Amino acid sequence: MRYGKEHKQATRQRIIEAAGRRFKRDGIDGSGISALMKDAGLTNGAFYTHFTSKDDLVATAVADQLRAQNASVVAHAAPGRAGLEQIVRWYLSAQHRDSADDGCPSAALLDEIRRCADSTKQAYTDGVLMVVDGLAARLALDDPLSVRTRALSVYAMMAGTLQLSRALADKRLADELLEQGIHNAFALLGIEREQAGTLA
Repeated sequence: MRYGKEHKQATRQRIIEAAGRRFKRDGIDGSGISALMKDAGLTNGAFYTHFTSKDDLVATAVADQLRAQNASVVAHAAPGRAGLEQIVRWYLSAQHRDSADDGCPSAALLDEIRRCADSTKQAYTDGVLMVVDGLAARLALDDPLSVRTRALSVYAMMAGTLQLSRALADKRLADELLEQGIHNAFALLGIEREQAGTLA
């Protein structure tokens, strides 16, 4: 039976989304094609209908995860400083920390992405800059490129804070770290602590 183009695209997207969750849970190296396809409810043989290699899927899934993060969080945040605060508070929330499968690919996969093929690094770079440019546009509406590196640095600090919070056995300390990370991000972004408190 031949399926239409829409069915093939929907199946491909199902693989990409399942892979994104699996990669964040078990790591790229810890996720074999058979497990990825099982998560998507498909057989191994169907993999090469949609992707040329695991590297191809990794690059596609990483890009998709960052697009989804941008669409669901950054694009919906308010303009200006209020939006920056919303993004920071979402990113460094206990809920985000505790739901790694649905969370940021940077916090889950950064150490592995650096060892990936150039195509994955490029897909990651393009995707992360899309997210960072959303921060930069709220930081300096008239000239977001002038603050892009600063926004990228804040994003990196938040990803590291989230990673460390996930790794700590002491939940109280992990929660305190997230709260301190929020204050650190506000300071780097130039959001006054008192103002941030009133916006919450």
